Amino acid sequence: MTYIVAEPCIGVKDHACVDVCPVECFYEGEDMLLIHPEECIDCGACVPECPVAAIFEESDTPEKWKDYIAKNADPFKGGANLPKSPTREKWEHEKAQEGSPASLYYQKYPPKA
Repeated sequence: MTYIVAEPCIGVKDHACVDVCPVECFYEGEDMLLIHPEECIDCGACVPECPVAAIFEESDTPEKWKDYIAKNADPFKGGANLPKSPTREKWEHEKAQEGSPASLYYQKYPPKA
């Protein structure tokens, strides 16, 4: 079973999970990071790195976030070309650059308190 990213990632996008992924299967979704279901090797290295506990093995996804299974998989159907997620260091650096993807993201999705 693959891993998925759920609702707690929205407004956070910490990227610590990206840094530990041995196969670079994280991609930038509009409001959260996404895990490519065909690239994920089910190692689980990302799970303890997530500061908001947003990553679950598909079969262990809490009922209230089951719709995030499709939200992670659907963008990759039909050969979608989503951008790979940058490292946490690069993402943090971009936050301060006006007009960058990271800066625009936090304007649209203010960080959670």
